[in-house]
Amino acid sequence: MPKKKTGARKKAENRREREKQIRASRANIDLAKHPCNASMECDKCQRRQKNRAFCYFCNSVQKLPICAQCGKTKCMMKSSDCVIKHAGVYSTGLAMVGAICDFCEAWVCHGRKCLSTHACICPLTDAECIECERSVWDHGGRIFACSFCHNFLCEDDQFEHQASCQVLEAETFKCVSCNRLGQHSCLRCKACFCDDHVRSKVFKQEKGKEPPCPKCGHETQQTKDLSMSTRSLKFGRQAGGEDADGASGYDAYWKSLSSSKAGDAGDREDEYDEYEAEDDEDDNDEGGKDSDTETTDVFSSLSLGRTYASGYAHYEEPED
Repeated sequence: MPKKKTGARKKAENRREREKQIRASRANIDLAKHPCNASMECDKCQRRQKNRAFCYFCNSVQKLPICAQCGKTKCMMKSSDCVIKHAGVYSTGLAMVGAICDFCEAWVCHGRKCLSTHACICPLTDAECIECERSVWDHGGRIFACSFCHNFLCEDDQFEHQASCQVLEAETFKCVSCNRLGQHSCLRCKACFCDDHVRSKVFKQEKGKEPPCPKCGHETQQTKDLSMSTRSLKFGRQAGGEDADGASGYDAYWKSLSSSKAGDAGDREDEYDEYEAEDDEDDNDEGGKDSDTETTDVFSSLSLGRTYASGYAHYEEPED
């Protein structure tokens, strides 16, 4: 029989588990909270933007640069970590700057650790918006990550993308490899997989996590836990074809619609011309009568019986 754990041993194991989680959380900083993606207000034009070396709008240099790695605005270190020695003197402004990051366009302080590690672990290395395909240098906003597919998004497209990200590229929730219902959904591939076809020999599943997508390796989620919806084919999209011009074949649909409208308008014009010709023939007829007279002649032979119009009422009936 194994020995029973004492209270001190349980506390030590819990402490080691908490320290392990703290170390893991230090490496996984939220993208919105990273110093290189912090919100900054320009000193000159007073416009809000992402933390950068020069203002995106007026190209002015900021008075208090923020380090893209550690997030500090004043170097107060007296140790040997600084590349530039300033013993007993606090450095601020450009005196604290050591480099500019090529990816996030922000200042990096002259600390040896920041200079040697930031370029390698910069979270905005390939931060290109999945919607507008703009990089950090092409827009002045911050960079965000989608909560579902974890792709990069600019500040202009984050809400619109996340509102439509839970839409599958299929008409049903069935597995892409078989006819069974897909319990696991990959929001990056926009596809569902069953329990058998979600297993992959290339991407290994970590313990305690959902199985990865067999196509892209992105972590899948339970379909029942998501408000997933399927793609809806609107405006005759399936009839347009893949080789048609325009967005997803819509151009062919609008062309066919305009041609059908033109055809309907031509038919209506022909009918109107025929109707006018018939009216002219009736007017030119020698034995023609007036329209009111013709209507009177038609209804003169009808007998509607005793009605209110003829002066009949129930109180006018003779008493027995």
